[in-house]
Amino acid sequence: MADSNGSSPNATNESIVDSPTATSLGTLILTVVFLLGFPGNLFVIWSILARARKQSVTTLLIVNLAIADGSLMALTPFFIVYLGLMNWVIGNVMCKIIYYLCLANMYASIYLIMVMSIYRLVSVLWPQRISAITGHRTVMRVLAVVWMLVMVASIPTLIFRDVKCKGKRCVCDSFHDADSHVVLQYTLELVLGFLIPYGVILVSYLCILRRIRQTKFRRRIRSEKLILAIVLTFCLFWLPYHVINMVQVTWALCPKGPAKEILAKIWQRSRAVTSTIAFISSCANPVLYFFAGKSYIRREGFLFMARLFDATGLMDSSKKSKQNSQNSRDKDKDAEVVVLKDKDPDSATNSNCNIKNDK
Repeated sequence: MADSNGSSPNATNESIVDSPTATSLGTLILTVVFLLGFPGNLFVIWSILARARKQSVTTLLIVNLAIADGSLMALTPFFIVYLGLMNWVIGNVMCKIIYYLCLANMYASIYLIMVMSIYRLVSVLWPQRISAITGHRTVMRVLAVVWMLVMVASIPTLIFRDVKCKGKRCVCDSFHDADSHVVLQYTLELVLGFLIPYGVILVSYLCILRRIRQTKFRRRIRSEKLILAIVLTFCLFWLPYHVINMVQVTWALCPKGPAKEILAKIWQRSRAVTSTIAFISSCANPVLYFFAGKSYIRREGFLFMARLFDATGLMDSSKKSKQNSQNSRDKDKDAEVVVLKDKDPDSATNSNCNIKNDK
């Protein structure tokens, strides 16, 4: 039964900020995440842009990932206030804009990780083609396409997200006049923000690991572990959010009855916590970089992360140089074969003439 505004049942009866325990926990987590993630991602950006000696494809992807994560961290104070007050106080326009930016940066993070995985796949499986996709112009075009796609994919949030007030309490949430809108919005988030990119990532790393076992690429396992840690961390923190999305989709498709009421309680009481947990992924990458580059700390001090990314750039450069040297050796061999073929008849003729003259 719809309420006076025509909303779906339970859409405004219990909101995601009605649970004091969930909102208090969410406020605490977001505060810690902001204090770690915002300066951490700024430090990553500074290390690459200002202090890294060389910007490779991997470092360009990492700096864009840090920009996406840092932008998401910059939005956390709005949610800290929202959960702390258990009330949305900055209006409907800001409700749409802030949630749009959150979703866009979520999409950007996962698609940048996907591009990173594809790059690793090509560099391991087809090293002879890596030079064709590592040009600065090509990489910048790929990054521009990624950012445009995530901006377009996030548009449904501008349509479905609204502020609804009940008494003195206002909530910024997805309110729909039809359950089909719930199904559309959250199914899109699941497919575009999880299933497609993680499907590509999973296939990429299965192929990479298989190749590593078959060939002498074992020296690259350390670098692959760092990228793999980023992938698994993102999955770990975003999976609960997408699970709750599917619970809400199931709730929307479920006929009226006890099951629908139970599903409503699950997603309404879990939404604040799972959304907060998803934010942790944006502060986790600087922590991973810290542990990956801790061997540089004593030697380099605050430049340790820049040196870590320099090492990544050197690794990419070594792949190119090895491939170029291999190509040069192949060309030299081909040229030598051609020369020998050309010389063989002449040399045979000359030797016969010399034999005759001696006689």
